[in-house]
Amino acid sequence: MSGWIYILQCSDNSYYTGSTNNLEVRLAQHQNGKGANYTKKRLPVKLVFSQEYKRVDEAFYVEKQVQGWSRKKKQALIEGKFDQLPELAQCKNESHSGNRSTSPFDSAQGAVTDDLASTKINAHQKPQTSSLSGVEGHGKQSTNNKEDS
Repeated sequence: MSGWIYILQCSDNSYYTGSTNNLEVRLAQHQNGKGANYTKKRLPVKLVFSQEYKRVDEAFYVEKQVQGWSRKKKQALIEGKFDQLPELAQCKNESHSGNRSTSPFDSAQGAVTDDLASTKINAHQKPQTSSLSGVEGHGKQSTNNKEDS
């Protein structure tokens, strides 16, 4: 069964990232205030990014990755600026361990970005279904996560 990750832009300009096995139904739930507590308080929502995966567990895995991303990194994904993703994954905080010494876990921390950055994503492709009435958006793929950073 295929799965989707998606990013919604809420009325307060925050992002909600989610995943589902039926994008059309899930978007309708969000618009009707039945999708998630986070989005029902911030209606209307607008689909700004989605991506389809062959398996729902793959979509869920990517959703969890994207949920941990900064707002700037999510914006780069939404805008299709995939070349910026690795740089935006770098911690700029002076206290970050990557700024001090190397650790055997440093390469593992970059794996999340590498996984999605290496995925071929077309964030500006129109949804495959035409019955997403009332939901603005572009992209062909999806996620399920909340954020207001």
